[in-house]
Amino acid sequence: MEITKRINRFVVFIGQVAGMYRILLTNDDGIDSPGLWAAAVALAGLGQVYVVAPREQSSGAGRSLPAASDGRIEPRTVAVNGEAWTVYAIGGTPAQAVLHGMLEIMPQPPHLVVAGINYGENVGTSITSSGTIGAALEAAASGIAALAVSLETAQENHRTHSRTVDFTTAAHFTALFARWLLANRLPAGVDLLKVDVPASATPQTAWRITRLSRQRYYEPLPPRRTSWAEAAPLDYCTRPNLDCEPDSDVYVLRVERLVAVTPLSLDFTARVSLEELEHLLRA
Repeated sequence: MEITKRINRFVVFIGQVAGMYRILLTNDDGIDSPGLWAAAVALAGLGQVYVVAPREQSSGAGRSLPAASDGRIEPRTVAVNGEAWTVYAIGGTPAQAVLHGMLEIMPQPPHLVVAGINYGENVGTSITSSGTIGAALEAAASGIAALAVSLETAQENHRTHSRTVDFTTAAHFTALFARWLLANRLPAGVDLLKVDVPASATPQTAWRITRLSRQRYYEPLPPRRTSWAEAAPLDYCTRPNLDCEPDSDVYVLRVERLVAVTPLSLDFTARVSLEELEHLLRA
């Protein structure tokens, strides 16, 4: 085990020195999000990082590829660790940002796609609406190793760029699992890793492998309006009383207060006997 760890560290070191690792970094909170730039700083030492993110706030976009997106690519220059980086704001969703990054911006495909760091946890059955997860799924569908990282925050910060949120610990775990993914291959059946960091976590907080909870974590709320003619978006809240499974991402995050690491698959096929289901449907 120790020899394997040393080999992995050496492989990552060689990749850094040679500049051979290409990392595509995106998010769903938009190009101006402090969470995105915390991840950029954390990943800078692992290889060449290409930042390609939505121009606008895109929370809740899932893996959508809307035809209405304009697809414009706006290069910008920002300072990361005292160096000038050229980054790219995309007129589109997080999944579209990944595609523009891979198809137009990067000279070669990335070795790893990282989505995050997201304002707000992405756990339970609500993850399919997450633009953070959607971006990672889009990468995984192209056969690219993918990592989606989210930080538990108060709901009022979910769609903001609040600078009161401390991304230090989430950035630590972003680099930790990115380093592993660059040096190793995920086992068959695992297409991406989802990492959720409690707000109370420190770099010393333990992490656990979990499964996705079947609980609905975010409860939709009806719009507050007096007439259907009024513009009023749907709202949501975090469900206060969840009877969550002990081995689930929700339980590990909310009850044990540990970092929840969930392996996800692109295979949405229900885990049932297909023969028995066919027999039932034909009966």
